[in-house]
Amino acid sequence: MPNNQTKALVQGSMMVALFTILMLISAYVPFVFIVALIFAPLPIAWYSANYKRSSSILVAIVGCILTTITSGLSMLPFAFVMGLLGVVMGNAIYQKKSKLYLFMSTGIANLISMALVYVAYVKLAGIDFISMSLEMARKNYEQSNEFAKNVTGQVAIKPEQLEAMFNTIELTMPATITISAFFAAFIIIALNLPALKRLGVDIPKFAPFQNMRLPRSILWYYMIVLCINLFMRPEAGSTLDIIVLNVSYILWVLLILQGISFIHYFISRKGMPNGVKWVATVLAIPLSSFMILLGIVDLGFDVRSLVKGKTKE
Repeated sequence: MPNNQTKALVQGSMMVALFTILMLISAYVPFVFIVALIFAPLPIAWYSANYKRSSSILVAIVGCILTTITSGLSMLPFAFVMGLLGVVMGNAIYQKKSKLYLFMSTGIANLISMALVYVAYVKLAGIDFISMSLEMARKNYEQSNEFAKNVTGQVAIKPEQLEAMFNTIELTMPATITISAFFAAFIIIALNLPALKRLGVDIPKFAPFQNMRLPRSILWYYMIVLCINLFMRPEAGSTLDIIVLNVSYILWVLLILQGISFIHYFISRKGMPNGVKWVATVLAIPLSSFMILLGIVDLGFDVRSLVKGKTKE
């Protein structure tokens, strides 16, 4: 027992040191700070995958404290987010959870930590990053419009169109932040799990993207939202309108992913080269409406069995 405790203490100290170094690099090295930030959860995740949760949380807290001492108070929010993600990722591996559970728990942890950091900045420092970013974007668009008017005599975007666009952006901000949090979690997982595997950690495996099947309940949610929009027609800017708009945004993204997954499945069954999948994925962006429809059809009907049967013939 004393040997195990000594080993845990030594390895914990090493992981804290590595975490602090990565946070230092992200704070002071201009060109590689994003890479350092993405891999910052790695030491905490490795320790959390090998030791119990309470020890991992303690290591993450010490890492945050040392980061604040060495890099300044401005790095504390980043250290808090990265440390929490490391603990959540490693704990999911320690408990032998599936990769879907790992992704969902990491995404939720990222979303909650980002929300806490945002609230802390607003309440304690009076800094609202979202409002500042929107205001900056608005000014840039207005300057671009002025430039276009001076050069061509016409504005690129009419004032009422610009106002409508920014109103929509403001209303869909909750959905945008949620999707961004889960996308960032996916990137961190995708890059850190192979590194953990090389370090001897037994990591869970994802099923291929082409086999992804969302729950059919997604269709019911989509139908409910569609019915609310068609029959209730919520007043613009009302609470119900904001909720429906944000839920619609998230459902669209999920159905687009389902549609792309079906395209990948179809290409694989037909034996086409993998390059075709990349082309189809890029084309899915301008063809988002078609991808949503394809996602609905794929979830609502057993289209894959038909494709599989025709492939066998």
